[in-house]
Order: sequence, then C-alpha cells, then structure tokens
Amino acid sequence: MVSQHEPYAGSKRAESPSSSKDPSCFSCSPSCQDESNSFDIPSKNRDPEVLQRWRNAALVRNPTRQFRYVENLERERHLQRFRASVHAVVAVIRFIEILKDGSRRSTVTPEELSFLIQQRNPHSLRAFGRIHGLASLLGTSLQEGLEDDDVRIQEQRERFGSNTYPRPPPKAFISFVFDAFKDPTLVILMICAALALGSDIKSHGIKEGWYSGVSIAFAVMLVVLVTSVSDYRQSLQFKKLNEEKRCILVDVERGGARKKISIYEVAVGDIVVLNIGNQVPADGLFVEGYALLIDESTMTGESRPVSVNHRQPFLLSGCKVTDGFGKMLVTGVGMQTEWGHLMANIAEDIGEETPLQVRLNGVATFVGQIGLSVAALVFVVLFIFYFTGHKEGSNGSGKFKSGHTSASLVFSSIIDIFAIAVTIVVVAVPEGLPLAVTLSLAFAMKKMMADKALVRRLSACETMGCATVICTDKTGTLTMNEMTVLRTWVAGKVRAVEDRSLSSDILSLLFESIVQGTSATVNAPIQSEEMKVMGSPTEKAILMWGLKLGLRYDMVKSHSEVLRVEPFNSTKKRSGVAVRIKANGHVRVHWKGAPEFILRESDMIMCSDNSIELLTNCRRQELLQVIEGMCASSLRCVAFGYLDLDDVNVPKTEEQLEVWKLPEGPLTLIAIIGMKDPCRPGVPEAVRRCQAAGVRVIMVTGDNLATAKAIATECNILESGIALEGVTFREYSDERRQEVLPRITVLARSTPSDKLLIVHTLKKLGEVVAVTGDGTNDAPALRAADIGLSMGIEGTEVAKESSDIIILDDNFASVVKVVRWGRSIYLNIQKFIQFQLTVNVAALSINFLAAVSGGDVPLTAVQLLWVNLIMDTLGALALATEPPTDDLLLTPPVGQKEPLISNVMIRNLFIQAIYQIITLLILQFKGKEILKLKGSKATQINATIIFNSFVLCQLFNEVNARKLEELNIIKGLFRNKLFIMIVSSTAVLQVIIVEFLNKFASTVKLSWQHWLICLMIGSLSWPIALVGKLIPVPKRPLWGSWHRRREPSFSENGSFITREYSHSENGSL
Repeated sequence: MVSQHEPYAGSKRAESPSSSKDPSCFSCSPSCQDESNSFDIPSKNRDPEVLQRWRNAALVRNPTRQFRYVENLERERHLQRFRASVHAVVAVIRFIEILKDGSRRSTVTPEELSFLIQQRNPHSLRAFGRIHGLASLLGTSLQEGLEDDDVRIQEQRERFGSNTYPRPPPKAFISFVFDAFKDPTLVILMICAALALGSDIKSHGIKEGWYSGVSIAFAVMLVVLVTSVSDYRQSLQFKKLNEEKRCILVDVERGGARKKISIYEVAVGDIVVLNIGNQVPADGLFVEGYALLIDESTMTGESRPVSVNHRQPFLLSGCKVTDGFGKMLVTGVGMQTEWGHLMANIAEDIGEETPLQVRLNGVATFVGQIGLSVAALVFVVLFIFYFTGHKEGSNGSGKFKSGHTSASLVFSSIIDIFAIAVTIVVVAVPEGLPLAVTLSLAFAMKKMMADKALVRRLSACETMGCATVICTDKTGTLTMNEMTVLRTWVAGKVRAVEDRSLSSDILSLLFESIVQGTSATVNAPIQSEEMKVMGSPTEKAILMWGLKLGLRYDMVKSHSEVLRVEPFNSTKKRSGVAVRIKANGHVRVHWKGAPEFILRESDMIMCSDNSIELLTNCRRQELLQVIEGMCASSLRCVAFGYLDLDDVNVPKTEEQLEVWKLPEGPLTLIAIIGMKDPCRPGVPEAVRRCQAAGVRVIMVTGDNLATAKAIATECNILESGIALEGVTFREYSDERRQEVLPRITVLARSTPSDKLLIVHTLKKLGEVVAVTGDGTNDAPALRAADIGLSMGIEGTEVAKESSDIIILDDNFASVVKVVRWGRSIYLNIQKFIQFQLTVNVAALSINFLAAVSGGDVPLTAVQLLWVNLIMDTLGALALATEPPTDDLLLTPPVGQKEPLISNVMIRNLFIQAIYQIITLLILQFKGKEILKLKGSKATQINATIIFNSFVLCQLFNEVNARKLEELNIIKGLFRNKLFIMIVSSTAVLQVIIVEFLNKFASTVKLSWQHWLICLMIGSLSWPIALVGKLIPVPKRPLWGSWHRRREPSFSENGSFITREYSHSENGSL
C-alpha cells in the first residue's frame, strides 16, 4: 500500500537554498531528528529528487488518487524532446503541402505561410511581394489592420484557421470511479464481501445469508461514489481556473483603431501591437517598431534574446518580448504554428504538491503506520480468541467447537475477522488529510476569483497565510493608475494646465516630443463615441494634456519620422527618441523622464519668447523648488528636453541606426509637468489591517523621494519607519542593510534590482516575503519572493508567468484578501486534522481495547466504512471549506515551519477521544446492566447504541472543531450553509441506517428513550469541549524541538520593535 515510483532520471541540479536541508524539517515522530526528512519541501523552485523522495516515503492506499494533483516530473524532459522534433516534422509536412500546391500565387495558403515562418529566410518574402504584397494577399492593411467586422474576421478564420489548438477532453466521471476503486483496501473488502456472500449463502441459505456480503459491498460502493463525486467536482474547478489562466488579452489594430481582444480571437491578417513583457500571440512578421528583442527560449531552447527588425522580421508564437516595441502582421495561428503543435501534444501539467500537503502526508503516514499495527494486532487477537472459544463466529453462528463447527462457518468467521482488520486499515490511514488540502485549495481558488485574485500556483495560497512582509509597488496598486496632469511648468514659468498662450514653435517642439516619444495612440471618435487614448497611464496622461493644448496627433506624427528609440529604462529613469524633420531633414533627439535626470543633462532652457537661455545655478535651484513643490503634493513629475544634431553625428545606414546610442545631452529644457495618481479608496484601511495582522508593508517605487513619502503618508505606510532612496540602500554593506531594513517602509527611486535586493535581505532575516510587480524587470523579484503577486490589468505576460498569484484588479486591498484566504486555508486544515485524528484515536482505541479484553469489536466493517465516510470526504468538505473571517487578521502570521498540531489541538483531541473511549467501552462491557436491557435483542440493542452514540459524538465534535480556541462554537455556524447541509444530511442518513437498514448495518431499531440517550452522549461533547478550553496549555510545543527567529513588527504606539516567533525544527506535529 506504500506507493513506489521510479526515481527521477533528470540531471541533478545544484541544491538551492530553498531546497537545502533545513533544521526545521518535518518529522513523523518525536524521535525522528534526521534533517533529511522526506516530508519537508520548499514552497518554490523544488528539485525533482526532493519531490520524488516524499512520494516514495508516503504511506498511501491509493496512489492514483493521492498523486493526481502533483507535478509531472517527466513533463519538462518530454517537452524538450518534442520541441527538438517538432521543427523537422512540421517543416516536412508543410514543404509537402507546398509542393502539392506550388503553382498558386494569386492567393496564399496557410501551409505556405507556415513554411515561410519555419524557414525564416528573408529572401522568401520576395515570392509574395515582400510584406506589403503579403498583406495584400491576406486582405489586410499594414496601417489599419483588418476591417473591424465580425463577418470579415470569421471569413479569415475559415480560410486560415482559428488561434486555438485541440486539448485533451476532460476526464469523465467514470474515470474517477475507477481511480477510487484502485484503493487496494477497498478491493480487498470487495473480495471479502464476495467470499462472505458465498460462504453465508452456503451456511444459512440465500434468504438469510446474502445481507452480510452485500452490506460490505454496498458500503464500499457508497464510499467510492462519494469519493468520486468529490474528486470530479474538484477537477471541474481546476479546469475552470486553468481556462482563466490561459486567457491573455492582446492589443490589435482593426479598422485603424487599437483595441484589446482575447488571444483566441486573433486572426491571420491582424496587426498586433507588441510591448515589453507581452507574449507573441501567433506567428507573424515585423511591420514596424524599435529595439524589439524576443526571448525564443520556449520554442528553440536558446535563452539569448533575438533582435527582430526589417532584416529579420520573423516572430514565433509563444515567445516573449523582452525589450522594445513593435507591430506584427499575423501570418499563422493555432495549429498552423509550432507553438500550437507543441501545446496540443504536451498535456497541461495542472498538478503541484504544496508544502502543507506533503507535511500532511507525513502525518498520515505516521498515523497510518500505527493503524496498520493496530489492525494486525486486532486480527491476531480475534483469530486466537475465535479458535480458543472466547469469541462468537460471524452472523451469530456461535463459538468455535473443534469437530462440530462446519468448515464453511469457520471460513465465514475468518473472512469476517479479516474484513474488520482491513476496515480498521481503511479508517486508520487518514488519506483525507492531504486530500483535504486539495479540497480546501480548490474551494479557496474559486472564491478568490470573486475577490479578484487568480491563483497560478497552488502552494502560494497557503504560503500567503505565512507572509510577514509585503513589498508593494505604488502606481496602480496603492493608487488608481489614472494619471492626470495637474501642474505644469512650460517655457520658463508655471502655467495653467490648459494654457494655450504658448508660441507655435514651443508647442511644435512639445507636441513632437509627446507624439514621437510614446507608444500610446489616439483613436479617432466613431459616431457618438468619445476620442480614446490607448497606452500606459503615464503616456495617456501626457497625450491627454497635449490634446488639451490643441495637439493634432496624426498631423504631428506625419511631420517627422522616427530614426531610433531608447525605451524607458528603470535605471536611467528616462526614454529618448531621435526624429528626422521631413520639412528640412534636420535630426532632433527628445528626452523625457525623471526631472532630476533631465535637469542634470540640461544646460539651456526654453523661454516663452522662443529664446534659449543659459540654465544658471540660480535658475536650477528655482526649478528644483518647483519640482519639490509638485512632489510634496504627491505628484509624479516628468521633464521634457531636446537637442538638435548635426548630420555628421547621425548614422547613415539601418545597421548603424540599430546600434546607435542616443546622445543624452546637453539638453534644452522645455517643460516639467506634475501628474496626480490618486490613492485607491480602501487602501489606507487595507494597510492598517495588514499592520494589525503583523504584516509589514514596504512601498517600493521609482518615484522621487518626496512624492513617495507623500503617497506613503496618504496610505498610512509612513506612520512609523523611515523612507530611503534606492541608491543609498544599494550602497550599504550586507550587514548594514540587514540592520536598517527592519525600519524601512518606503524605498524611493528604486530599480527592479533594488526590489530583488530587498527580497533577498528580508529572506535572510527570516521573513516570508510577498512582492507585487507588473513589469518585465520585476520578474526576478517575483520569482525570488516566497509569493509573487503580479497585476492583472497593467502587468506584462512575463510578470504574470513569473508570479504565483495574479491580482486581477491591481488593487492592494485584494492583496489583503489573499492574506486572509491564506490564513483561512491553514486554519481549516487544522480544524480537519483535529476532527479526523479524534475519530482515528477513538475508533482504533475502542476496537483494539474491546478486542483484547473482550474478544469482540463493537464496530463492524460496514459501520467503520460509514464512519470513514463521515470523517474523510464529508468531514473534509464541511471543515476544509469554511469561509474566512476578519478575525483572522487580528492574529500574527502563521510560521511556515510551525507545527500542524498545536498544543491546543492536542488538548482538544485527547479530551474528546478519552471521553468517547471511556463512554463507549463502558457501554461495551456494562451497557446492558446500566441500560437495563433484557431479552433476545439486548446485545444487538446495546451494539446499536454504541454505534449510534459514536457517530453522534463525531457530528457534535464536528461543530466543536470549527473553533479551536473560541468558547462560542455556534458563532457564524448558520452562515456556512454547506456545513449545515453536510451535518444535517449525515444525521438524516444515520437515522435511516439505524431505523431502516438494520441488516445492512447490523443494527436494530431503537426506541425514543434510547435515541435520547445517544443524543445526550453525543451532545455532552459540547460542554466537555467548553470546559476543556479553559485548561491552559504550555506555550512550548509538546511535539518537537524549537528554535526562534527575529521578526520586525510595530508596537502598540507605532514605533518599530522586534518580535520573536518560535519555529519547529520538527515542523509536522
């Protein structure tokens, strides 16, 4: 029953810090101090050997079901092999298709287009009339794209195919039924049922002998059915969430207007806009752009970015844009691309084991080993007692008498004993523990979608509950990401935002800088629609300001041509563009960006009378005061400067232009603008909730220090702690950084490398770090953090793929909701552990003690299977899906290595288990005397009362388990309709089993007085639990050795202090 798998045969990677042996590793028992424990895995970047080790060590009844949602260790090697072969295979197929239809040139076929991209030979374009001729053949325009008409788009899809690929059909329900039947213990029970059926029919006739075997078989079928339904529903939830993850929005130009569409709606002939971090949605050709670098590692395995331009215009579907900007003509979609073939032939790996799942497998293995031992002892004891005349045979056949008892009765009795032992194994191996994590995660992922969070990696849900620090961006996360220009300094003085009194020459320079230095566009109004500006919030705000000043976008764009663009750089904090004026051929370079950088490179200033003056130190100080005034009002500042170039300083060839580094100065300063991005409603309160929950918030922004401090104050981040610039933090030594970082709450003028440095430093301090990011450069920090949170609206595809959770509304308040869900998952699992282990301890103890002392067991195989169903699938469904409450944010974060079974749980567990064991054993041995039961059915009535009381104890204890420490266990109960429905359904089924399915469950009907006794025994669990919660427990965990780590926090008066948390070196129990 222990799952064995072939070890992973891939190359062994160097052991990363996250996967190294940790002194706080999980241990199955107190005596186990081996640091290389199998049941401890990192939350990210797991070595395949580490994953294989825990799977080999786990005690599992049904590997197919248990390992359904784990990582496919062979997938990456299969992907590499298939990637290597798909190029040749697809090329041959396409070449054959072209030979069949090589004479056609007035039109173009999908096979010809595919072969063109496959060959990647620029000379092949000549056969189609180069890119302009190909666009004509495709019925599209390189300037305006396809007609924005549904009929026209559908014609393109019918002719060239849709941008989809066939996916394997979802597993049918019957597959989950077969998977559930792969549990060997259930198979053995079915065999026992068949043997018992044959033996009993032979001994008692078909009228009396059928029910024992059929009862066991029916109970097994019920377990299989409920398990299959639960698993099938989980699979549907995961499938729906995976569809959400695959939905990517892309910018296309149709009918001359830019719009966002789903990647699945892209058609051949579309003009797709590519920005940094985008995924190339289809095969295509470069139309226009600058400095476009493509990461083709997903298709070719080559990690070095490839430059795409007019000389090498080929773009492959599935690749990522690492730098620059461009537009592409789509030539191949779906199965006409290598990416389509690749995705259609590689099954999606939706599985991932989480650290909590693996730790619970360790708990289940430990408990299961005890259960196996108890089952073996029970079998041996009952076997001996039967043959020594101390135990009745099956179905009341009497005690064994040598030479008198028939062989069929002996055989039937042995089968009955064996079935009881096997059923004890079914109950004892708590496979519901790790599967409860999957159930809880599936439930949480579905609900988190409503809270605007899309989970990409399962383990991030539970890790988020352990987060102690959140490093958050400012723009779009803490703020609305809706920039508006509120203040301007233009041509020597502060002006109103809509001041049109500027001279035409100044406006011409300003408009040229705005239009040619942006990737944003202006969509002309259509009928009653307003004019729309498409682009990043900053670029949109600048363009909208230009439009208010009278900017005519198309006209300005036509007056000059772009020679070279240097995109915005997070280190330089500015972007540049070189343009050639068509009227006179002069070349001008425009720069815009952070004012301090533009001001540093400027030596002249444009004045309102069109004159140019020297930028003196006195004037420079005046400008710095203007900038500081804007920043103090929490405005983001952008400065504009330019310089004219002589022809001798301008490259002449296209090759030289591609590598030309634009001169950065000396510049003439034109304007400085201040843009307001208001704080999101609810963010200040969300920050306060984080701080109350023991989670520190650090704002990491590229803005000026004054702007950053103003926004941080609005958001309640800078109430205590300090603000620092990235360059200062960067220059500190490691020791100094670790000393200062606990006091930093704002890092301004930071780069993505500063964010990564913060993550590494915080992790060295023992923090569990969550990081938000939206740009391609944020990817390293998102991957390095314990939880990477990308933005769903402004986030690039590179950032999203590097993250663990996507915040769909880009709102920090949604991040706080994710923290709450993470804590809820951990707490729900603890509730289920307490409930299931209470049943385990009670059931095993009662059956073992009764067998050893009395030679009989009070709970039959069918009854134990029903108990297993209550505590396993139904119990997990009830307790692991409790919705979160705001009270979860009033406690400190959960330590990643804190014991799963706390001292409080141990107290609650043993109080309930001891009560049940004592009560039911008293009924087992003295029940008939205490209850004054007489007559031929006295023994059966007593056995039924024991079974009924035991089940009712579990139902009442299930309510107890909802609150581990709170005295009010009813609080919030009636808001959880699923819990009420499950407990109520279980109670109704118990009544039916006792009153109507007597032969099936070996019960008899009970009088109302006996039912009242059973209810009293069950309901006593509540007052006993109440009294038990008043018993204090030691703070030092009873299980495992411990170490402490320092964590920064806020004191009640707001000052910064250090707190200590204990962490187990034995993280399991």
